[in-house]
Amino acid sequence: MHIQDSRWSSASAIAPGGAVGAAVGNGRGDGARTTPLRVDAQRNLEHVLRAAREVFGELGYGAPMEDVARRARVGVGTVYRRFPSKDVLVRRIAEEETSRLTDQARAALGQEDEPWSALSRFLRTSVASGAGRLLPPQVLRVGVAEDGGEGPDEARVPQQRTQPGGGELRLVAEQSAAVDDAGAAALLDVVGQLVERARAAGELRPDVSVSDVLLVIATAAPSLPDAAQQAAASARLLDILLEGLRSRPS
Repeated sequence: MHIQDSRWSSASAIAPGGAVGAAVGNGRGDGARTTPLRVDAQRNLEHVLRAAREVFGELGYGAPMEDVARRARVGVGTVYRRFPSKDVLVRRIAEEETSRLTDQARAALGQEDEPWSALSRFLRTSVASGAGRLLPPQVLRVGVAEDGGEGPDEARVPQQRTQPGGGELRLVAEQSAAVDDAGAAALLDVVGQLVERARAAGELRPDVSVSDVLLVIATAAPSLPDAAQQAAASARLLDILLEGLRSRPS
């Protein structure tokens, strides 16, 4: 997994719908009015976003903007006109992928009656989409709480497993991160529901946590140059990991 930290800017120049928040002049002197992107500009934006997902998915969020520009076949200046800093582009991609995973988890929760079927469906759908490679680092990072006390994350990530050394594994929240906290909290909440249902049904190992499930999503989607090979490798790896998550009769 090649997910790297990036400093997340609190600024956001691009709205999720793809419209540019900066003013675009219309030639009549009223350039302060926001107007839709031209067709070619919209096409460039879509190319940049697609390229960013591919590059960051392969190389992590530490990949330079020049790599994104080359993949999109545009000049790096075009990328910066759409996204004034790399932080803004990283935030856009990470928030979109977090939202996608949340939607997939909600669909599994609402459409599958069996707890294990719901959890495994979510994992298979998420791994197949490759979204796990693009989750923000603070959602994936696992840290050790040495004091054994309850921290702010226990409310978001219930029943984390305990290490033999005594520390408690839990997701670490980055106070300085400007990622959409509401989006990350929504993802953790709905995945937590999937985990709790499967655990209550006795189908999930009792020591498996929300962070374990998210790490499965992130690691079961290796980036390989051949698409067919990547799909086969992901499916095989996920089958193995799912077997490891299931509870076994004592």
